[in-house]
Parts: sequence; structure tokens; C-alpha cells
Amino acid sequence: MSLQYLVRKPKKVSENPPLLILLHGYGSNKEDLFSFAEELPDDFLIISAQAPHEIGFEGYAWYAINFDAMNVKFSDLEQAKESIDIIAKFIDEIQQKYQTNTSKTFLLGFSQGAILSYSLSFFYPNKVNYVIALSGYINEEFLPKNISSEIKTAYYCSHGTVDQVLPIEWSRKSSLFLKKLGFENVYLEYPVGHGVAPQNFYSFKSWIEERL
Repeated sequence: MSLQYLVRKPKKVSENPPLLILLHGYGSNKEDLFSFAEELPDDFLIISAQAPHEIGFEGYAWYAINFDAMNVKFSDLEQAKESIDIIAKFIDEIQQKYQTNTSKTFLLGFSQGAILSYSLSFFYPNKVNYVIALSGYINEEFLPKNISSEIKTAYYCSHGTVDQVLPIEWSRKSSLFLKKLGFENVYLEYPVGHGVAPQNFYSFKSWIEERL
């Protein structure tokens, strides 16, 4: 397997279960979002993937975030693209190993995981059917030169209005970006910082259930 992961097998057994893959944020690990698993629909095979780059204290990253001499943050674009390719390969491996329903593939990312979930949906059109992007945004440095007009992926995007890590303006721009492309998307804001409020959880849970 391309990545380490935790698995929650479907509680309702079916031949080709829907698949939900969880991508954690910078400095976290596969345990983090896995806490959602017990509360999510029984039909799902739920996979919580761990990013490939260890950064210490049981923390992992999908790509490095560095600072220049002026203390300006910048992302390692090469590592980001490598991670996008690794996640795409990992999705194929999981689909094959567990014989999941390839028309019901959900990708849920938080923060750095959300940024890459967006990017993957553009680099690998229709590999995932649904993206849930929590506290992330579309980083235009991580996009292919041409975005396919054939993309059928639906997006659920949410952000905290007092997020100190990733400004809410970035997320608002991302929603407009999706609208301009004519892609199906829901965009919601919650009065929290860089995290997932309970009402945010129940909102994306309902959005997922409606699409199962």
C-alpha cells in the first residue's frame, strides 16, 4: 500500500460498499479524523490515510511548509504534487483491495488534506465523486494548466469565520472559483477557528447521507 491507514469496515455488509477516505491536516496523523468514523453512515468503508512525511511528535505532513528570510510562508509544490499522485494511487489500491463502489467514492480532507482533496479532483478528473473540504481552500499553485470541463465531482466546502490559520477569504474565493467553472458545490461558514464545529459535522454528515 502506498500509505499507512486505519480502516473501519462497513457495519452493513454489501458487495461493493461506498468508500470514504479521510485526509488529515498538517502535523496530525491517521488517528485524527478517524474519530468521525463511528458517527458516519454504516454503509461506508472508511479509510483514514496518513501523510508520507514525518515531522516529529507523531505528526505528519502531505507537503512541507517553509518560511523565507522575510518570514513569509511558502509550500513545497513538488512535495504537494507527489502527495497528490500518491493519494490517487492509494485510492486505486483501496478500491481494488476492498472492491468498493467506484461511483460512490468520497474524499474528506481537513486543512492541508482539504487543499489536496481539491487539487486531486482537478488533476485526476472524476477519480472521486464527492469532495468534503473542511477548513481548506483551492491553492491555484496546485492546479493543472487546464481544468477539465468533464468533471462531475460535487463539493461540500466549509470554513470557520475566525480561522487564524487559513483566512476565510481564501475559502470564499474557492467557492467562487467552483461556481465559475459550473461545478456543483455547497459553501458554508461557522463561527469557529481552525476546526470543525458540531453543527458543521452534522451538516456534512447529512450532505453525505443524501448522496449515498
